[in-house]
Amino acid sequence: MNKTIKISHKDKNSHKKAAEIIKKGGVAVVPTETVYGFAADAFNIEAQRKIYKIKGRNFKKPLIAMTPDIEAVRMLVNIPEKALKIAKIFWPGQLTLIFPTTALGKMMSGGRDNLGVRIPNNEFMLKLLKEIGKPVMTTSVNASNKKSAKTFEETLEFDGIADIMVDGGKCEFSFESTVIDMVKFPYVIIRKGCLDTNEILKYI
Repeated sequence: MNKTIKISHKDKNSHKKAAEIIKKGGVAVVPTETVYGFAADAFNIEAQRKIYKIKGRNFKKPLIAMTPDIEAVRMLVNIPEKALKIAKIFWPGQLTLIFPTTALGKMMSGGRDNLGVRIPNNEFMLKLLKEIGKPVMTTSVNASNKKSAKTFEETLEFDGIADIMVDGGKCEFSFESTVIDMVKFPYVIIRKGCLDTNEILKYI
């Protein structure tokens, strides 16, 4: 069993400590406004594989990329004009959008033609993403097909497995993000999450 570093998001250097470990290829447990997530360097395939192994997740199921701003998102995916309007309204927020990958996005995601992306509305995560200076690949903290962790206590089954765990208390929404596939029109709601889809559909 590995020694897992555990810190509070209230530690003013928590984002720097987590960023340092992610940059070195480690896997972090991090709080978001939806549920807790595993996070790894988006350009480190081995680090991404660690997440799959920890969760017992099928490699066919993609991870989600998180970035601190739309400019970084556009390096990874091609966003249609109509979808860009939605992104600007609901990001940062509890909305994951799936778009066709750019050449860089394809390289980062192991050759996938499309990629889910999100800008989280969580102070710690935004500071972490800016500190790392590149996207992270994420997925909820849980064993595959189990409930997502919404409190730090629920993440502790991965103590000794993850490299660092950041205690952010109870997640604000405690429910997964809404996921919409915007690869082609008509767009498809893949997962109903904590963001009201009726609100989003007004802008489509």
